[in-house]
Amino acid sequence: MCEANAYVYEDGKEILFLEGVDILIPEGDRLFLRNLFGEQKTFEGRIREISLIKHKIVLEKLK
Repeated sequence: MCEANAYVYEDGKEILFLEGVDILIPEGDRLFLRNLFGEQKTFEGRIREISLIKHKIVLEKLK
């Protein structure tokens, strides 16, 4: 499986935002995410880090 979990980096911590993400589409200052189960979320911010080995996406809000 190639999906990843998405986390929001806030106050030095990573908080789970969406599990099993298989699609991430940047749309200006927003990110559209959809997981394997069809759950969809949008996030206002940017990608801070992606680790393909750890199957992890870290997002952060714009300041």
